[in-house]
Amino acid sequence: MLAAPLLAEEGASGIGALGVDLTSLLVYLVNFGILLLILYFFAYKRVLAMLDERSGRIKGSLEEAERVRRDSEEREAEMQRTFEQNRQESQRLLAEAREMAQRQRDETRRQAEADVERLKASAAADIRRERDAAVEEVRQQFANLAVTAAERIIHRTIDRKAHQDLIDEVLAQEGAFQSDGEAR
Repeated sequence: MLAAPLLAEEGASGIGALGVDLTSLLVYLVNFGILLLILYFFAYKRVLAMLDERSGRIKGSLEEAERVRRDSEEREAEMQRTFEQNRQESQRLLAEAREMAQRQRDETRRQAEADVERLKASAAADIRRERDAAVEEVRQQFANLAVTAAERIIHRTIDRKAHQDLIDEVLAQEGAFQSDGEAR
């Protein structure tokens, strides 16, 4: 309310009523225009150059980031391929190791079977030799008993060598007869 009576007292109208001096406003506008021209010719180009440079750096950084991202994706894809190749290689090596182990087991089994057959053959040969030796020993004992029995019967000593040959001949014939009988 106090402002209205003050305005009325001065009797100013229009812009002056607002407290604005037209001459000062004009001086301010000219100063502002000169400032704009100075800034345009001296600072605006530098500011634009600086902004363009900053924009270029940002654009370069974005391009670098994109290149790094692509490189990273390529490296990741390469690592994935390498990983897959290594996995396949390890699977192949594992299959080869299993196959080699199976071949080794088969070879060991064949070798063991061959050893068993050799041992069986050797044992059979040993048994035949022992049996033949036992049969020969029984023949010798039988021959000695026969000679001793014949001496007692005759009450005299018989020529052991001549009678031994005779007994061996009889036993050989008897053995041939027994083996022919066994074969039938």
